[in-house]
Amino acid sequence: MDTMKKMTRRTFGGGFDVAMCCDLRIAAANSQFAVPAAKLGLGYKLNGLKILVDQVGPAAAKEIFFTARQFDAEEALQMGLVNRVLPPDELAAYVDEYAATITGNAPLTVLAAKTVIGQVLKDADDRDLDLCQQVVDDCFNSED
Repeated sequence: MDTMKKMTRRTFGGGFDVAMCCDLRIAAANSQFAVPAAKLGLGYKLNGLKILVDQVGPAAAKEIFFTARQFDAEEALQMGLVNRVLPPDELAAYVDEYAATITGNAPLTVLAAKTVIGQVLKDADDRDLDLCQQVVDDCFNSED
């Protein structure tokens, strides 16, 4: 059981990549994060790094990759890598309540926000403005 606790609080390498694909990230206060690519001689593709740069900015992304060092949940919060940091014993209950709050909202509005925010992060020439308008129209034309 103790080994499992250690595994679930560390987000390194591939686990870090998976976390970056999430819309929201909530960490236990005892979480540790790292991307050890520089120690392992690994390269990351543009799409993977763009997600990180969009999330934390170029300076923090460079520090994460150049140093390959571990950092804690509070630093991840300061960087913008996680949305919230909670005591480990409060994490599960908080996440359940947080998820219930989101699922209790109008689903088309949540989808529209996710879609439009995704388009905002793209270069202006690559944005699908018709899609943005469509998801907004879907909200107003629904019973939500």
